[in-house]
Amino acid sequence: MYRSRSNRIFPIILIIVVMIAVIAGLITVARYLFFSGGSDEPDESQVVTARDRLLTLSTDRTVRITVRGAIVGDDEFRTERIAISPNSRDFTIYNGYLDNIEEQKSYDNNMEAYEEFVYALDKAEFTTPGEMTPSEASDIRGICATGRVYEFEIVGSTGVLERMWTSTCKGSPGTFGASLSQVVDLFTAQIPEDTLLPVNRGGFAF
Repeated sequence: MYRSRSNRIFPIILIIVVMIAVIAGLITVARYLFFSGGSDEPDESQVVTARDRLLTLSTDRTVRITVRGAIVGDDEFRTERIAISPNSRDFTIYNGYLDNIEEQKSYDNNMEAYEEFVYALDKAEFTTPGEMTPSEASDIRGICATGRVYEFEIVGSTGVLERMWTSTCKGSPGTFGASLSQVVDLFTAQIPEDTLLPVNRGGFAF
């Protein structure tokens, strides 16, 4: 009787094991098909880099440079910005720490001109990382108090997508790794000379 019972139980156990193996196999195949090839690692083809964002030709994109002057009294503090988008080229001077607009001029642009500009920035290695990582240099308050701080941003419809900075102070090299003078020249060349005088084009007005 014991042997007969064993003969009946063994096939049942075998069927259960086979069913578990089949179910596990189906789950694995489903994950492979529907969840990034069944791997928890991100698909490299889906990783968006700073260079990708720079070269994306979309009407909602803007690339801009902001130059902050020395940290002085509120009445003397100045910030200047050049913002280039497929639709416009804007030059703005801000007065004080509350970013009150002192002067602003805007010029038309088009997608073809914008495309040439961002590809020129790419050739100048605009998105090359600097000496400091973003986590090391996320807060620039008080940085380079006697010199200039240069911020570079790629902006989309959702806000700032990429942000890098550098300064004229040796102790604060920042996260921007490209040639500062080359990139600044590319931005200032977008603004007519009657707005940004040639004598100031290399570093802006202050």
